[in-house]
Parts: sequence; C-alpha cells; structure tokens
Amino acid sequence: QVQLVESGGGWVQPGGSLRLACAASGLTFNTYTMGWFRQAPGKERELVAAITRYGGGTYYADSVKGRFTISRDNAKNTVNLQMNSLKPEDTAVYVCAASRRAMLDERYDYWGQGTQVTVSS
Repeated sequence: QVQLVESGGGWVQPGGSLRLACAASGLTFNTYTMGWFRQAPGKERELVAAITRYGGGTYYADSVKGRFTISRDNAKNTVNLQMNSLKPEDTAVYVCAASRRAMLDERYDYWGQGTQVTVSS
C-alpha cells in the first residue's frame, strides 16, 4: 500500500524556520511528481510547492517564493520543504502529495495525513 508520512511540523515564532519531511513507500518514487499543499480554516487548499520527478523543475506559490525550498532525494524516497522567514499567515495543515501527472495539475494521486504548522508570537 502507498503511504506518505509527513514529519517536522510544530509551533514557531514569526521569522522562524521549520523543515518538513515526507517519507514515501509503496510506490516507484521517481515516477511521481511530488508536491506540498496547505489548508487553513476558511481558505481553499493551496499548492505551496512542487518538484518534478528528478528534481529538475520546481514550482512555488507567490506567497512563499523566496522563503520556502522544496527538494527530493530519490535514493531515500523523501521530499522536504524548508520553510524560512515564517509568517502567521503560513499557519496551516501541510500535506505531502504524489502525482503521476504534471506538477501544476492538482489531481494528485496519493496524499499524506498532514502535519500542523503554527506560526504565532
């Protein structure tokens, strides 16, 4: 069975940093586009960042560009999201997802359980 398991969420003060990790199993990892989504109360789900199968291309939402970095290690079946200069509006549940399609097609095939990120003073 396919599993995507996130870790690294928690509470940080504004301006702080957090690194999220997603461990994938049960799939041929290098055949999947990987993405990070977030969802906050009262807001639509947002694609925050995505990375192509071999890491040659990335996408970032305008709201996080310059602050977040997505990366993947196909030898370890992991994808990471480094989040710097965090703002209160970054508070959300962050979810790792895998897709057999292009990264901007949001019909991702597999989803993790999500990890809470809270940014407040």
